[in-house]
Amino acid sequence: MTRPDDALARKRFFAIAAMRVVGAIFVLAGFVLIRGGWVLAGQPADRWIGTAVVLVGAFDFAVMPLLLARRWRSPKPR
Repeated sequence: MTRPDDALARKRFFAIAAMRVVGAIFVLAGFVLIRGGWVLAGQPADRWIGTAVVLVGAFDFAVMPLLLARRWRSPKPR
């Protein structure tokens, strides 16, 4: 790889790692909402909002890095 390719690969690696960190933070924040640690709209609504945040966080943590890696995959030589 040349130097510009190294820089691009480094940026993509950090983007994937950041996606996982943000997903983990969303999951934790969602569990805090479900538990009642933060109050946004009252308890019945907070549980639903927390559940949605956990699901979005799980998607960001597990699926999005795979989608980004597939999109950024190097072309196969022929």
